[in-house]
Amino acid sequence: MRRSFLFLIGLATLMLMPFSAPAQTDGETAANVTFFRIATGETTATYYAIGSEIAAAISNPPGGTDCGDGGACGVPGLLAAALASEGSVQNIRALRDGRVESGLAQADIAHSAQTGGPGWHGDAQAGQLRAIAALYPEAIHLVARADSGITSIADLAGKRVSINQPGSGTRIDAQLVLQAAGLPDNRLILSELPVDQAARQLREGGLDALFMVGGWPVAGLTALAGQTDITLVPIEGPLADRLLTQHPFFRRETLPAGTYPGQHGDVQTLSVAALWLTTADQPDQLIHDITRVLWNDYTQQQLLESHPAAHAIARERALQGLSVPLHPGAAAYYRGAGLLKGATPP
Repeated sequence: MRRSFLFLIGLATLMLMPFSAPAQTDGETAANVTFFRIATGETTATYYAIGSEIAAAISNPPGGTDCGDGGACGVPGLLAAALASEGSVQNIRALRDGRVESGLAQADIAHSAQTGGPGWHGDAQAGQLRAIAALYPEAIHLVARADSGITSIADLAGKRVSINQPGSGTRIDAQLVLQAAGLPDNRLILSELPVDQAARQLREGGLDALFMVGGWPVAGLTALAGQTDITLVPIEGPLADRLLTQHPFFRRETLPAGTYPGQHGDVQTLSVAALWLTTADQPDQLIHDITRVLWNDYTQQQLLESHPAAHAIARERALQGLSVPLHPGAAAYYRGAGLLKGATPP
C-alpha cells in the first residue's frame, strides 16, 4: 500500500513536469528519485499503451517494496512516466534537445535523424540517439471507408485522405508510399489530422481514407472498425517491391484476418521496427539497469497483458531492426545475456 501511494504521488509530480522543459542533467532530485520520461504518441495509439506499461514496470521509487520481498522488480530509485506526444518526429526532437530522457520512434525516422537525412540537416540532426531495444513491428495501415470505392493505392487519386500530423512518423511514411505510387500531393485532397480526429471524420463521412503506422491492432482503428464499415487497403506487389528496394528499413508485414472488426482476410502491407531510444549522455549503469528490467519476467508479463502488439516484444528480437547504435549500457546487458557478440550494431 505504501509503495502504491508513494508511486502515485511521485508519478503525479513527474507528469506535471512540462514536456518542453529541459531535463535535469543528472536526473536526480533532492529526494534521491531519478526521473525518466518516455515520450510516446497519441493516447489512442500503441506507443502510449506500451510506453505507459514500460514506465510502470521499470519504476521503483524510494519507499517501494524490494522485489526480494514480493514487490515489482523495477530499478531502485527510478520514477518513470509515459508522456503523450505527436509521435516519432516530435519524440526525436525532444531527445535531441534534452527535453526527455527517452522516447519511442520508428526505425526509419530515427535513422534519418541520426544520419542527417532529409529534414534533419545541420542543427536539426540528432546524432546522439542511442537504442535501448527494438520492440515490435509497426504496420502501415491504409484505412478507407467501405463505400469509398478505394481498394488499391491508385484509387486514392482525387480522394480526401489524412496522412496524420506533421510531428508523426506516419506522415513521413505515408508520403513515401504516395510518392512510390506516383501520387503527388496535388492529386489528393490532403489533411494532416491526429488519428482520433481523422477516424471521427472518416466515420462521419468527411474523409475517404487515412494512414496510420502502429503496432497492430491500433486501438483507435479497432474502435473505428466497430462503428463504420471500413476496408484495409493492401500495400503489395510492385509498389511494395519498389519501397523495399528504395527504403531497406521497410519489411513485409501481414495483418491477419480478424485483426480488426469486419476484416475477413489477411492484408499485406509493410512495417518498420518500433525502437525505444535514449541519448548517448544517459548514464551507462542506469540504461543497463533499465534494459535488464525491461526483459525480466515481470515486465514481460505486464506487457503481454497491456496490448496485443506486445506479443511481438521478445528479448531474442531486441537487436533486430535497429537503425541507430546501441547505448553502451544496453549493449553491456545484451553481451552479458549472450545476445550480442563482436561489434555493437548497427
